[in-house]
Amino acid sequence: MPIAGVSIGIIVVSFIFGFLGRNKKMGFWGIFFATMFLTPLVGAILLIVCAKNEPVTDN
Repeated sequence: MPIAGVSIGIIVVSFIFGFLGRNKKMGFWGIFFATMFLTPLVGAILLIVCAKNEPVTDN
């Protein structure tokens, strides 16, 4: 049972970090999978380090 709880916790944290990173260069899926397959600590570092997407302007 503890393994299931840890797994669900990692998935939930990955989803939250992915949601927070949706406007970053890596995007939702990049942050989500990095957090899920590496560690939540790496996901948090990526959220801090990754640059925001620049808005697209039509000239």
